[in-house]
Parts: sequence; structure tokens; C-alpha cells
Amino acid sequence: MRKSVATGVLMLHCLSVAALAFAEEVPLLEEIVVRGEHESPAMESLSIREVRESPARDIGEALQRVEGLDFVRKGAIANDVVLRGFQGDDLNVLLDGVRLYGGCPNRMDSPAFHFDFAEVEQIHILKGPYDLSNPGSLGGLVEATTRSAAPGFGGDLNLTLGSWDMVNAAGTIGFGGEGGDALAGHAYKYSLPPRSGDGKRITDIYPVTSSNRYRPEQIDSRAYDIHTTWLKAGLNPTAGSRSELGYSYQEADHVLYPYLQMDAEYDRTHRLNWLYRIADPVPGLEQIQLQAFWNQVNHLMHDELRESSRPSMMVTRDYMMRTDAYSRVVGLKLGTTLAAGDGTLKTGLDAYRRTWDAANQLAAFGYEKQPMIPDVDTDNLGAWGEYSLPLGDSLTLTGGVRGDLTRVEANKLESDRLGSLYQPYFPGTTLEADADFAEWSGNLQLSWSAGDALEVFAGLGSGVRVPDPQELYVGLRKPMGSNRVGNPELDPTRNNQVDLGVKYTAERIYLSASLFYSRLQDYIELVRLPDPDGADPLLPATSFENIEASLWGGEIGAQLALPGDLFLRAALAYSEGENRDDDTPLAEIPPLNGSLTLRYDSGRWFVEASEQFADHQDRVDPALDEQPTAGWAITNLKAGLTRSAWDLYLGVDNLFDKFYTRHLSYQRTPFASGVQVPEPGRFAYLSVAWHY
Repeated sequence: MRKSVATGVLMLHCLSVAALAFAEEVPLLEEIVVRGEHESPAMESLSIREVRESPARDIGEALQRVEGLDFVRKGAIANDVVLRGFQGDDLNVLLDGVRLYGGCPNRMDSPAFHFDFAEVEQIHILKGPYDLSNPGSLGGLVEATTRSAAPGFGGDLNLTLGSWDMVNAAGTIGFGGEGGDALAGHAYKYSLPPRSGDGKRITDIYPVTSSNRYRPEQIDSRAYDIHTTWLKAGLNPTAGSRSELGYSYQEADHVLYPYLQMDAEYDRTHRLNWLYRIADPVPGLEQIQLQAFWNQVNHLMHDELRESSRPSMMVTRDYMMRTDAYSRVVGLKLGTTLAAGDGTLKTGLDAYRRTWDAANQLAAFGYEKQPMIPDVDTDNLGAWGEYSLPLGDSLTLTGGVRGDLTRVEANKLESDRLGSLYQPYFPGTTLEADADFAEWSGNLQLSWSAGDALEVFAGLGSGVRVPDPQELYVGLRKPMGSNRVGNPELDPTRNNQVDLGVKYTAERIYLSASLFYSRLQDYIELVRLPDPDGADPLLPATSFENIEASLWGGEIGAQLALPGDLFLRAALAYSEGENRDDDTPLAEIPPLNGSLTLRYDSGRWFVEASEQFADHQDRVDPALDEQPTAGWAITNLKAGLTRSAWDLYLGVDNLFDKFYTRHLSYQRTPFASGVQVPEPGRFAYLSVAWHY
């Protein structure tokens, strides 16, 4: 251990000495000022510079740098985003305003999994129900924006090598001119399963008695193998107009999920997006934008790599269970910005159709296909308006409202299956295979600027999201475990939230702090329903119910430029959730967590040491057998050098090889696989980038 630590420190020191000749103006000072000028206390951002300096494999890992954000650890990749305890469909995770849904009913392939960092320029985060331009932003919005070609010919090559044979490679080439531009790129990701601090692969965490454990020959197999190719072209017909068309194809193979009971054989993802924007088409109308998009995901998962698929009298194929899933979204958006009186009015219309179909096969039923997600169509039509009005030189009032009509229809849920599988769990009601919702959202925001340095934000918002297709209509018979049934009687979840934030920006300091309180009406929570005929009370069904709940907490983040080209960054976040019906903790809420970072940055080279930590979490949901998690702290080191067209980064995460688990690494009963997925142990990496 001592030898490893000394080697890492010496490596960083040698890089520092070698780069002394290239010191110049520090760019982080400009970054502090930009954040202060362009972000309200309710907003955060993550630049592609911050992503490229890190060894993060996906959006979930990268966003942990932002206070208030966490992720669900499911394996080596495809980690799901969590914001202030909100996750899943309680958040909108978009790319260039486009919504995309994965195919897996257990969110193996979360939306952020289906686009690559190399496509992305920046990630914006809006905390709270203050996004009216998209339906369903109940707890917040995470939106990535893609890159466009710079003027002239250009491109870049990026290569990251790390422990456990990790490879992240990407290249882009493009041209930008006055009349138009084009950008093309390809990215490749590969890794073996990481080892945790105890030296074991994350695929070797199951006890020998578990049928979910990986077969011995699969423990060292690859954790993922992913190719992503994209094209983006833009035309500027006039000085005030622009049209963009983008297409991306992702091919992911052999993605392992120790968090779950199956792994993905493949994901095939197509994304197509077009927009047309006109500035100042007529007097008073500042901008009009039209957008159309289409995407689809084909996802196949099974347990072929697990002991549960060993041949037997019942298991006569290569798998004991398998799910073939398909997801598609088609959408259209129209938005305008116009001057109205002393303020600015933004309006929009949007519509989308989400299609989700998943068929499950179990050996116990002779591999007969069950309509697990019975070809559900979700149609949404929405309209919104938001008005921003200056109240003098320092006050700005913003308010808006949104209305949505939503219809959900399960096309393959036949009446006999609805009556035999679903109906017995909901006596006294008549269940239907379709549902209609008419909902509204709105907010008021007040921003006060006290001079150039201080800004105070107060917000009151009411956001809503309708139940998703799984919550309404999932259906799966399981002979040796609980059935899974949706609840067609669910009501939409409403989040009534109040926020208070403050931001202070000076020449060498940026400070942001915020508090929030959410009152959640008809919050959709997992529940175990008793056996309807009382024959076996130990085998209840998994379903969903509406409860009353609350969430509260806050974040604080700071960046400080110290003398001698030193920079200090600190972050702290806390959320607490309560099931108000049962007076018990809300499930899957991350504990107090934060980081402290000290960086020397000359503008051409840097060295950085960071301490990342989380408190223990003992506020767990007893009804779902959620497990407490111990606190932890790890040390990360990295350094970087920029010279001419080259960038070089190297570092070590979890320097002291600590064994630890995040709280969101254990899927609660009744979906639990039985283990907590540990975080990676000591991880060394080297990144090289060349751009022209």
C-alpha cells in the first residue's frame, strides 16, 4: 500500500516539474465568472472540460461532481442519475431537448446511457419543477447539449486507458463555414469488471448459495463493449436562420449488471433529431423554433451468464429467464420568444408518442412469451407559456403555466389477462387497459440582484408527471416469487415545491447555496400486495401505490481562487424523504455527501487532490427491506498538461483502495438481487487528447 501511494505522489510531482516551462494565464478564473453571470441559484452545469479530465464512464458518474446529484450503481456503466432523491421518471434527462427512454423495465439502459460524452458540449441541470418547456420535469431537468463544428476544418482524437483494461476512445472531424457546418464522430468503450477495495471483481460478489451468481468463466468477462457513431449537419440559409439535422447509432454488447438478476446481450439505439430556428422573423418576434425527433431502442437481456441458467429438467434452453424489449419515441416541438410589454414571453406547443413493448420468457412456464410491458402507447399533447418581467433594475419576476393531455393505452393487455392477473389484487374496482389524464404545472420565480456580486432566488413551483407504462400495466407471473402487476388506478404525482437560493460572485470567488422543500401528492411508491386468495402470504405481488410524501434538503458549493494559482472547491448536499402515510423514511434517498478539492492550475498544467465522502445512511424503508449503508471517504489525485494541440491527463481515484458501497447500490425488495454492488477500488488512468 505505501509503495503504491508513494508511486502515485511521485508521478504527479514529476509531471508538475516537467510542465513548469509552460505556465500562463489561469482559465479557471474565467470559468468562475461565467458560472456567476449565466447560472441562477437554481441551475448548475458541467462542462465537457470537467468530464474529459475525469475517468467517468457515463453521465451518472460524471454528474456526481455537481452538488445535489448522485447515481444508482448497477455495474461498471449505465448508472442512473439521481437529483435530490428524485430519480427515474421523476426527472427529465434529455439530449438537445429530445426525450428518449430505454427498453429495460428495470432501467438497465437509462436514458443517459444512450449517448456518449464525445457528442456532448455541456450538461445543464435545473433543480426543481421550474421547466415548463417539457412535460414531466417533476423533480428537475438534466439536459445535455451536443457539439457543433467550429469554424474551419477541425477535429480531435481522445484516448483514455485505465485499470481493468478500460478503454475510452473517440474521434471527431468537422468543418464550419458561414453557410453551414458538419461534424462526424465515433466513440468506443470497453472494460473488464472493476475490482473493489477487497480485490474482488464486482461480478464476484454473490454468495455461493445464490443462483444469481455469475458462472466462474464469466467473472472475468468483459463488463461492456460499446460503439457510438454520430453525424450532425447545419445550414444557415440566412443570417438569422439555421437548420440542423443529427443522427446517432449506438451498438452496446455484453453489458453486465450485478445489481440485477439479468445482463444485457445487446442494445441497439437509433436517434434522429431535426430543428429549424429563425431569429427576428417579424418585428416583436425574437425567435421561432421547430423541432422534430425520432428514436428507438432494441434491448435484449437474459441470465445466460448466471448459475440460474444451468440446464435442468425445467431449464432446457441457454437461459432460465429472458426479456426482449423495444422502446420508441416520436415527437414535435414548436417554441417562440417574443417581446411583450416590458418583458419577454416564451410559448410552446409539443407532442410526443412513446411506445414500449417487452416480452418475458420463463422456463417455469415453458418459455411462453408473457407481455410484461404490453405494447403500451403514451400520447402527450402540451402547451405552455412563461413570462419574464423586470421589476426595476434589480428584480425580475418570472411566471408560467403548462397544460398537458395524456392518454396511455396497453394494446396487448387483453381482457382475460387483465381480469385473471391484475384484477384480483384490486378488489372493488373495475380495471381498464387505458387511462386519460389532464394535468397542469406552473411556477413563480423571483430573482433579486444586489449589485454585481449577489443574487437571491425564490421559487414556488407545482410540477406533475403521469404514471409511466410500467407503473400502470407491467404484468409478469412468477411461479417461485412474487408476481409483478401494475396499478391501472394510479393518479399522477404532483410536486409542490418551494426553493430559496443565493449566489455570490466576485473576481475570485463563486458561492452558491440553496434550500428546498417538496410536498409530494400521490407520490408513486413500490408496494407489496398480499396474495389475493390468501393461500401463501409469503408470496405477495409487487405493485405500485400513491402515497403522500415529502422531500427537503439543500446544497452548497463554492469555488475560490487563492494566491499562487491555487483553487479550492467545496460541495455539500443533503436530502431527506418521508413517507407521510406511514411516518417512515422514503426509500432510496442518498445520505449527506460532499467533496473538497485543492488544485494548482497555471493554465497550461495542473495538479489536483480531492477528498470525496458520504455519511452513513440509516434512514431506510423497513417495508421494502432497504439496507443501511456505512459512511465512506476516498482520496483522488490527478494532473494535467496542455501544450499546443495536445492535452494529457493522468490520475488515481480511490488512492488508498478503500472498500465501500454507495447507498444507491442495492435495489430494494422486492426487486433485490440480494447484494450491494461495491464501488471500484484503486483506479489509475491516463488520457491523451489531440485537436486541430
